[in-house]
Amino acid sequence: YEFPRVETLIIESTYGGRYDTQPNRRDAEKELINTIKETVNRGGKVLIPVFAVGRSQEVMMVLENYSRFEELEIPVFLDGMIWEATAIHTSYPEYLKRNIRRRIFNGYNPFLADTFEKVDPKKRDEVIESKEPCVILATSGMMTGGPSVEYFRRLAEDSRNTLAFVGYQAEGSLGRRIQNGLAEIPIERNGRTVALKINMHVKTIDGFSGHADRRQLLGYSKKITPRPRRALIIHGEEKKAINLAMTLHEMFGFESSAPQNLDTIRLV
Repeated sequence: YEFPRVETLIIESTYGGRYDTQPNRRDAEKELINTIKETVNRGGKVLIPVFAVGRSQEVMMVLENYSRFEELEIPVFLDGMIWEATAIHTSYPEYLKRNIRRRIFNGYNPFLADTFEKVDPKKRDEVIESKEPCVILATSGMMTGGPSVEYFRRLAEDSRNTLAFVGYQAEGSLGRRIQNGLAEIPIERNGRTVALKINMHVKTIDGFSGHADRRQLLGYSKKITPRPRRALIIHGEEKKAINLAMTLHEMFGFESSAPQNLDTIRLV
């Protein structure tokens, strides 16, 4: 990566921790499909909390691809802002991947496949109470609010169901707490506070993230020409940012730091 002049590298650290590695995308897709099949075989539902823009559409295309070849024949319900965000994607097919773009221009929009069904608040109860297995994509991706939390509240106690994370869960979010093994949470039910037991399976599927992992971050930093004098490590948990800063200094001699929120830094 050659540039006329480089003084300071500003680099993220979402997956910059010492042990942060991401599997390849194909393996991630297979793991997701296998998780869904296992849940269907035991008669459960799969809840996938997703971000409305980007991650939702990526997962939709994986599910559509497998359903097209009859490897996944169950309904996929979309709740939250997913449908509206997807409409923006389909309005500008020229910016999509070549194979998706070609299919849309040939008259078939994979985002509108029969396997997908939009859910409004009135239909939500019907989806939850149905005895049939299904996949539910719902916002928000970190379960900080939105319909994904409502589905979780209603599905968590049934051990046939699965909660599948396909996106980063920030520290302090409900999603992260569940990832870390939270066994129950207090909820309001019939005017009383009760403990909701998390009996559903919890699965984290790495490989869908748009963030680079540690190996990729170090690889990029190594190839920059000319070599930066210093590096600012941002967008990550404090421990990961500090660890990446130390590594960049040790490996490449950068004057590295992990600034805090609201810190002021002079670049010139």
